[in-house]
Amino acid sequence: MCGIAGWLGRDAEAKADLAVVRRFAAALVHRGPDGGGFWTGGPMAMAHRRLSIIDLSQAAFQPMTNEDGSVVMLVNGEIYNYQELRRDLEGKGHRFRSRSDSEVVVHLYEEVGARVPELLRGMFALAIYDTRARRLLLARDRFGEKPLYYAQRSDGFVFASELGALLADPATAAEISPEALDTYLTLQYIPAPETIFKGICKLPAGSLLELDCGGEPRARPYYRLQYAPTLAGLDEAEAARRVRAAVEEAVAMRLMSDVPLGAFLSGGIDSSIVVACMARVSSQPVKTFSIGFVGTEFDELPYARQIARRYQTDHHELVVDPDMTALLPSIARHHGEPFGDTSSLPTRYLCEMTRREVTVALSGDGGDEAFGGYRRYRWAALARRLARAPGPLPWLTSALLAALPGAGAHAVRDFARRLRHDEAARYLGLLSHFNHEQRASLYGPALRAVVKTDRALDMLRAHLAAATAQDATNRLCELDTRTYLPDDIFAKVDIASMAHSLEARAPFVDHAVMELGAALPGPFKLRGRVGKYILKKAFADLVPAPIRKRKKKGFASPTHGWFAGPLLGYARELLLSPQARARGLFEPGAVEDLLERNRAGEDHGERLWNLAVLEQWHRELVDGRPAHVQRMATAAEALATASQAS
Repeated sequence: MCGIAGWLGRDAEAKADLAVVRRFAAALVHRGPDGGGFWTGGPMAMAHRRLSIIDLSQAAFQPMTNEDGSVVMLVNGEIYNYQELRRDLEGKGHRFRSRSDSEVVVHLYEEVGARVPELLRGMFALAIYDTRARRLLLARDRFGEKPLYYAQRSDGFVFASELGALLADPATAAEISPEALDTYLTLQYIPAPETIFKGICKLPAGSLLELDCGGEPRARPYYRLQYAPTLAGLDEAEAARRVRAAVEEAVAMRLMSDVPLGAFLSGGIDSSIVVACMARVSSQPVKTFSIGFVGTEFDELPYARQIARRYQTDHHELVVDPDMTALLPSIARHHGEPFGDTSSLPTRYLCEMTRREVTVALSGDGGDEAFGGYRRYRWAALARRLARAPGPLPWLTSALLAALPGAGAHAVRDFARRLRHDEAARYLGLLSHFNHEQRASLYGPALRAVVKTDRALDMLRAHLAAATAQDATNRLCELDTRTYLPDDIFAKVDIASMAHSLEARAPFVDHAVMELGAALPGPFKLRGRVGKYILKKAFADLVPAPIRKRKKKGFASPTHGWFAGPLLGYARELLLSPQARARGLFEPGAVEDLLERNRAGEDHGERLWNLAVLEQWHRELVDGRPAHVQRMATAAEALATASQAS
């Protein structure tokens, strides 16, 4: 687990500029506090920061080369099938210098070329430079656990594990994309391949990029999860048996480590299953870590304690309160672009607490996408059934539900109004923070003038048009797996964990588990009002009934109460400051109205959080970019001095 970066010049005869990648590496030290390395050759310069997990020796440091030095490699992540690959490669005559899992990549490239990522089982972002062909290969794991950003500049092509690393060099252009900003306010994140900046891209999950020196980058998918109900004929018992075996194997594979290891425990079904599987094969008590919000509906600590007691774990807890939002500037810097998922705050504190005890932690992320756990899947299934009803029944139902009185029925009324929309618009209505009308009333004249289309809606429609799934549940599982999972969930966990030099592993996104989930029909996942039906059945003997039967609870912060009370003054000062007004992005009256309505009892907490994150990001990496560049230049000089001294 590490940070990687590189620069490939446009001129094959030129010498690479090591100073550029030194600045990138300086911005990635938190991802790899155990050391770093550089490699230059011709027009290529590469940098690596290391968090030691497997083979703690100097022999495992990167960048790594093959036997004759013609192929150079960087890897961020873990390759869980590396021992199997290594045995095969040694049988073909390859010589290894370390016990590292990463070293298999460079030798595998010699055998199969650009097919390397197809043969890896794990989480990774990798870079391979072929000195003979002067060709760079970048790749990202199937489901986007590890990130990779890149940009084509006038002086060459650059890439790094974090957006903030690319911004550390002043030659990286950073013009804000109004369309990406609009997408952020719609979804709370910016989907790949876009970032908030024009010309800087995210490599999508399951994709690789090839670039010849002096040429243009060619990105393409190497993997796509196919949804087809090939296991529809299984009875429930056999389906549950297969699910259990696949998840148990995925957990066991992720226990390989030469450093202390533990697990995040939220009190939900997914993390409870992971902890149960770990406890059954561990010779020592599993270390578990939980975050809570005492006195609010968001607190899940009592459920986490049930699992901790049942499996006698070495359990650790932390309570988050609104004073902890002082962390917001750091969140903005590490993400490098606006990221509005409110769970980013408790996740950062969870990772900080966890890192005091262990270096690796397993999570339950991906269980909802694999086995149909989100509440929106129930709404989608109901909408599809109603839409297929004969005659005027769909419209009558919509009108009746939309007329239901009372504050408690607002979710049903919203659902009813969306019944007449297409599948993508219904989904967006369930997920969006600011809908189209709300954004239009919020935007100032300059932003309204350039944002003409609903980019988020267009993107969702394109994904659904290309979907391989047929039933309503699997179609949204597929959509979330391609968008929300890599660009929200894993973006959040990667940044939060690596900010504290912690490696997070997600067994549910092992591709064998995900492929099994994709082969199951919707009714195995959503049965009536019960989500993750087959997963709960598979682990019924290991997870207590109160946890299996409780309602789905997202890992979010109680922002409504915070911004209505203790953080109201903070929000006013931040969002209505002269700096914020001078940007001209939003109508001050609309922002003030949102603050007042939230104070009066309406819940606009997540919208206000999104706006607060955006303003803080502006201060840190737009207004504050010159200071960021200077800090990284100073840090790079310090790294160079330390390297020379050693």
